[in-house]
Amino acid sequence: MIRSELLQVLARENPELRLEDVERALDTFFDEISQRLADGGRVELRGFGAFSTRHRDGRKGRNPRTGESVEVPEKRVPYFKPGKEMRARLNVE
Repeated sequence: MIRSELLQVLARENPELRLEDVERALDTFFDEISQRLADGGRVELRGFGAFSTRHRDGRKGRNPRTGESVEVPEKRVPYFKPGKEMRARLNVE
């Protein structure tokens, strides 16, 4: 599902809200998650999962086009850990 599809579903399920209001709420939701992660925090949505960041050490990489060795700096990357209910939904037999 892409963002526009999510907006359509939310607007359809909440006919009392204008599309602009639904879009503003969705933007705020994503912005708050992004900002919390940028600040080094964690966001947990019960039943869905938790967003956090992981640290990656710097390393030597290789340019695939030239084969030249390059330094890849250390960085933080986003990480998602699904919740128990999410895992159960995905593994229904």
